[in-house]
Amino acid sequence: MRITKFGHSCLRVEGEGVLVIDPGNFSERSAVDGADAVLITHEHPDHVDHETIAPVPRIYAHPDVLATLTSYQGETVAVEPGQRLEVAGYQVSAHGGQHAVIHQDIPRIANLAYLVADGSTNLYHPGDSFTVPEDTTVDTLFAPINAPWMRAMESIDFIRAVRPGRAYALHDGLLNANGLKIYGGLSERLSGTTWAHVAPGTVID
Repeated sequence: MRITKFGHSCLRVEGEGVLVIDPGNFSERSAVDGADAVLITHEHPDHVDHETIAPVPRIYAHPDVLATLTSYQGETVAVEPGQRLEVAGYQVSAHGGQHAVIHQDIPRIANLAYLVADGSTNLYHPGDSFTVPEDTTVDTLFAPINAPWMRAMESIDFIRAVRPGRAYALHDGLLNANGLKIYGGLSERLSGTTWAHVAPGTVID
């Protein structure tokens, strides 16, 4: 499994097939080139850009998300929390169900976290949540590092709760170099595992 980190919250997974998670409007459109399928965690535009996903043949997402994709012409597959399925040659399980709380006056929306496995290793993308997958050993975790709905402490405690083999920063599109230095320093020092922030386009084997 080869993982490429694209801008903000987008990952491209290559191996059995080409699977992309959350190609939003803060990430590069090239992330979906030749993709077999896309997983969408939730409906916010920084996680799904409608023009970017247009050429992808198949989209997997929560039914609430699929209802917003009115211009998409490909095949859609509804995914519910707890569901396991095969996507582009990978074993995928969906976890959680709700977006983290932004503010008490903002209604919560559907959010699915995805565990993607190829038989020898796996990765976990939580979307906009701190959902810890139950009874699962996570090899590679992508942990949100900054957002209106979170504090640095929550990200660090999330990594500690998951206890992955290694962790990388996710949801970093709102940070400048100063912010990355501060948030990254905290995560590297306190997360309890090997942690790194990587630039868009970085390939992780």
